[in-house]
Amino acid sequence: MAEDPGFARQMWHQLEPVHALFWYSPEVFAEARGLGYDVETRWPSYFAWRAAPLGAAGGQAVSSAFYSFSPRMVAEHVPAAWTVAPPDRVLEARMRAVDRMYRTLLGDGIAGPDLAEAAELARAAAEAASTAGRPLAAANADLPWPDEPHLVLWHAIGILREQRGDGHVAALLTRGLDPVEALVSFAAVGAASVETFASRGWTGEEWAAARDRLASRGLVDADGAATDRGRELRDDVERTTDDLAHEPWRTLGAAKAERLAQLTMPILVKVLETGLMPAQNTLGIGKVQAPPR
Repeated sequence: MAEDPGFARQMWHQLEPVHALFWYSPEVFAEARGLGYDVETRWPSYFAWRAAPLGAAGGQAVSSAFYSFSPRMVAEHVPAAWTVAPPDRVLEARMRAVDRMYRTLLGDGIAGPDLAEAAELARAAAEAASTAGRPLAAANADLPWPDEPHLVLWHAIGILREQRGDGHVAALLTRGLDPVEALVSFAAVGAASVETFASRGWTGEEWAAARDRLASRGLVDADGAATDRGRELRDDVERTTDDLAHEPWRTLGAAKAERLAQLTMPILVKVLETGLMPAQNTLGIGKVQAPPR
């Protein structure tokens, strides 16, 4: 299966929640509070945690890299995030937060051989991921590798998910979908509700204007649902994203990739059992399946 680029999406669907628990974990919010961030919502610390590998980046750089967020929303948090804590302190706290989160999640299993093996395989995949033209993946790959297996696993998945995300941005750009159009077209195929995508900070007027632009291209109907052409375009975007994210899994090989999937499945189950993960997400995890090739 790892020879098929569609396997890249299967691995992303499985590994992304193992990494993304970070954005909802109380241990992570505690570290953010300790740095001085407002934790009434997750956004002040979200932008700090995710952008810190880029250094003290400004709003335009972060908007460019994150792509789907309204630049206005980004500007509310960046560069102000670095006046609360500089990127190096944020990165140190990020690893402390991951450590606390996984110790709570995994208990005694954190010292087990399965986790160590999973970390080794995930690191091998991450080190095989090309970072050319992929700023977020490259920034994370530039960071030193942690020593403990659970931290290695999280960092490796982080490189892989940002590498896929950077490739996804390239796919959107080549299909002529600007940041808000990318979200409108994704909602149109049922990846998540319009209300879920509102978390990216676009106004109702901006959303409606993007929907009108897509309608003029025959990609959505009057109700905002995807037309056949719209579904074909989104399938093409996702297929290209898979193709661009396939190299780490092809290099790792089928047996090792499937072994990593087997080893991380119990962690995924524990993540889902926490109840912290939202039922819907803006990434389409669990919703957008691989189209036929």
